[in-house]
Amino acid sequence: MLRGEFEMAGRRLLVETELRPAAGRNRTQVNRQPLRRTAELQEQVPVLTFQPDDLLVVKGSPGARRDAIDGAIVSLRPRTAEDRRRLAACLRQRNALLRQLGPGHRIDADGRRSLDIWDDRLAVAGETWAEHRRGAVRELQPRMERFFRELSGDRVSVVEMSYEPFWLAAGLQAALTEARGEDLRRAATTVGPHRDDLHWRLDGLPARTHASQGNQRCLSLALRLALHETMTEAAGAPPLLLLDDVFSELDPRRQGRLLALLPAGQILLATAGEVPPAARPAQVLWVEELPAAPTAPG
Repeated sequence: MLRGEFEMAGRRLLVETELRPAAGRNRTQVNRQPLRRTAELQEQVPVLTFQPDDLLVVKGSPGARRDAIDGAIVSLRPRTAEDRRRLAACLRQRNALLRQLGPGHRIDADGRRSLDIWDDRLAVAGETWAEHRRGAVRELQPRMERFFRELSGDRVSVVEMSYEPFWLAAGLQAALTEARGEDLRRAATTVGPHRDDLHWRLDGLPARTHASQGNQRCLSLALRLALHETMTEAAGAPPLLLLDDVFSELDPRRQGRLLALLPAGQILLATAGEVPPAARPAQVLWVEELPAAPTAPG
């Protein structure tokens, strides 16, 4: 059981989470009241995390970038989590139907009608989520470029972040219709938001392949800083900020720049090394490895 007390907008909140790996789903309650949906916790206790794996947002797979922008959308507007769940549910149902109708099966009129229905539903859910993504990109882009320039010390480079899926012009339903034969062959949906990529360019070149690792790290940090600033403006108060060992991969100059850019508010910094001198923490807690418990005699 994990337990924490928070004060948000003048309210004291007791948050308790029971980790249940065997059951497959954790349980969380706020002030002894169970949450109906996970997004409620983000609504009541906004939290933003910086972690070393954030670098994969720039240099990793398209899935890492999709997860980053989708997480940003829900952080900015927690109620969009329902749209995200609807998209995932439609995708699961359509894929299940494709497996039933795939190679080796004869598709009759009922099968085609069922697939038409799920094409319609997936198209609506997918286009809704694509608009959320495009809106988040427009909102975060200028802030991200500003923070990148501050972090990197490069005042002239142009940072571009874009999300323009190829199916957007004609619509997702048309793309699903065109891809139906391939989808049936593979028994999976091959087009839609779950296959799209978010593109970052630095001075016109793909950041994933052409930016230095230092600049890639600055881009990932700039995205988080842009998200923090936007969340603060939207909520009227800064979210709790968790920094998980983000300084170990930065040179001293960039460490100093990041510390100077960190916004006001409660910040928890975890590090496996020394705390940067410029951090000036209000409190330092040392966590040491506990000795292993003695083994029982055989």
